[in-house]
Amino acid sequence: MVQNDPSVGTPHESTDGSSIPVTSMVESVIGCKWSVRLLQLCAEGYSRPSAFLRACPGLSAKVMNERLRKMIRFGILHRTVFGEKPPVKVEYRLTPFGLRFMRIIEEVRRLQEAVDQGEVQNEAPKGIGKEHQSPNEEGRRVARSRDTSLC
Repeated sequence: MVQNDPSVGTPHESTDGSSIPVTSMVESVIGCKWSVRLLQLCAEGYSRPSAFLRACPGLSAKVMNERLRKMIRFGILHRTVFGEKPPVKVEYRLTPFGLRFMRIIEEVRRLQEAVDQGEVQNEAPKGIGKEHQSPNEEGRRVARSRDTSLC
């Protein structure tokens, strides 16, 4: 029997039912090496948790499950359970939203390659720097750096 994960609410909603901004999703996913790697594996056709763990030396099952659940909550991945009693088979697939989200990750990868090859300079334009940030911008940056739940 195929079951959709009942623990998953409406995509793009937080646990309290409010909408999650795409910018928060991008920051949370791109800021986490394991989330990006898991999405890349899904895009390459991997779908089983055991395959994810084999392809990611150093990734624990606990961390993997946390990242997968986060991306399910964001509506990037879809979880399907096959079977009614253990052992069940679980697969993760990119949703249509997840396929679009992968374009963002791919563009970030291409930008990094261009920077690495010297095609794009990696320096801030004049007038943009720490001395030009408003107090609110600095406060948000510090608050985000303390938030360990993002990654």
